[in-house]
Amino acid sequence: MQRFFKKLPSDRPLQGTSDRAIELEFDRALQGGEGIEGAHCIHEWWMRGESSVNIEAALRRLWSCAAESIPDWLPMRYIEWLPSAYQVASQFKAAAKGRSNIYLVLLDYRDRDAEPYGVYVGMSKYHPAQRFDQHKAGIRSAGSVLKRGLEVLIGPTLHLQYIKRSEACRIEAELAQALEASGLRVEGGH
Repeated sequence: MQRFFKKLPSDRPLQGTSDRAIELEFDRALQGGEGIEGAHCIHEWWMRGESSVNIEAALRRLWSCAAESIPDWLPMRYIEWLPSAYQVASQFKAAAKGRSNIYLVLLDYRDRDAEPYGVYVGMSKYHPAQRFDQHKAGIRSAGSVLKRGLEVLIGPTLHLQYIKRSEACRIEAELAQALEASGLRVEGGH
């Protein structure tokens, strides 16, 4: 069916939908192996504050039925502050197209802090997933991403892809400050 194929997670195509209708949509997505539809259902539950246990269970079910078609913007694990990251990132706009991309990387601090996750804010001419792989391989890597990077969080910054470099430099720094001001542990953003 793929009715959500071109929708961004920030569009929240299921925002006005009842909880029961989302449950039915999710079941249809699982039966049809439709990762994009299932991802939008999980994303909407996440934005509505659904419990971590339910989000994790839905993620496992979706991965078991539709792994090949799950969009790269859906995180692989529950992150409590994801709705806040979307809200903060949505405040930034770029006026000009270019070749630079803003990206976020989920950082793992479970070994040292009460808050288990932080975020790295970066900018690159490479696709966020490709740049994450470079970080993890030690190529022009930020130490925090090399050591603590779990996955790239593409969803909150999808609207900040292929923008002018000068705007990307400004947005990278301002987004890092804004995310930190919202209470997140932030690395990068220089």
